[in-house]
Amino acid sequence: MTTSATQPATIYPAHYINGQWVQAQSSETLPVHDSSTEALMATVPSGTAAEAEAAVLAARAAFEGWSTLPVETRAAYLDKVAAGIKARTEDLALAIAREVGMPLKMARAIQVSGPAWHWGNFAKVARNFEWEKKVSNSLVVREPIGVVGCITPWNFPLSQITLKIAPAMVAGCTVVLKPSEIAPVNAMILAEIIHEAGLPPGVFNLVNGPGPVVGEVLATHAEVDMVSFTGSTRAGKRVSELASQSVKRVALELGGKSASVILDDANLEAAVKGTVSACMLNSGQTCSAHTRMLVPASRYEEVKTLAQAAIAKFNIGPSLDETSKLGPLVSAAQRDRVLGFIRTGIEEGADVIAGRR
Repeated sequence: MTTSATQPATIYPAHYINGQWVQAQSSETLPVHDSSTEALMATVPSGTAAEAEAAVLAARAAFEGWSTLPVETRAAYLDKVAAGIKARTEDLALAIAREVGMPLKMARAIQVSGPAWHWGNFAKVARNFEWEKKVSNSLVVREPIGVVGCITPWNFPLSQITLKIAPAMVAGCTVVLKPSEIAPVNAMILAEIIHEAGLPPGVFNLVNGPGPVVGEVLATHAEVDMVSFTGSTRAGKRVSELASQSVKRVALELGGKSASVILDDANLEAAVKGTVSACMLNSGQTCSAHTRMLVPASRYEEVKTLAQAAIAKFNIGPSLDETSKLGPLVSAAQRDRVLGFIRTGIEEGADVIAGRR
């Protein structure tokens, strides 16, 4: 079954600040394109520094009341969000499949069901967590940090948002989220879910916008106690430099390279199949995706044959086609970048064993 992606673009005119949708101050918008068709699927407002600061101040004002609520109360809110995500699985899966390019069937199973589970699990963890512990004649008390600025990427957008804001909120922190400009629609749906869950105003805030504007406010503002960033090493360095000026806590999850090393005594068929699957997940748009496979030279030809067979099982197609196992890359920019890598490999003598030259 193929779901139609021909509906008109959705226009989101507001940010979510202090428990309400606030009309954007600027008329400038950020376009969101369908990864399969490149058609415009939505626009979100391009936030200003003033809007980012308003969100930070709302989070600061909400912190004292939220942090002093019983843990059970905060955990119950997370359970409501988890239920809301499950109820809107199709909306979220469709948005992420179109934004990111992961096939719809996989988007449901990975991009949506995972976050729904994590919201509920963080609630469970909080209920069983030892917030205070007596050690000898001392009392160790674990307290919320304060206001947390969260800057998230596009490849697993709802998951990355969840893994930042859910544990922060249940621990008693308030948050300001700046989602990726490339895949912000799922974040807007999540904001609707959080609003329906009835969280106190200011606990969760969302401001869309470019990193050099909104992201830099979160990294520099004196009322932000911690900034959590997932993305490129280049941008992570910038966040760290800016945050150091106010000596706030910083959590960075940056780029890396992942090698699959297959030794002589490995089950070659299983190892190659597993490597190809890890490489292809989400069209390779995964921080842990294998980027190269190192094998014994004596088994190179055998590995090539096994890799070709594994790749042939990936049905390539539009992300909304239920039969697709491998969807498009997220954007034309990413496509061109990958094609550039392939061209470089060929120029350096690489063998093309799948696809077209």
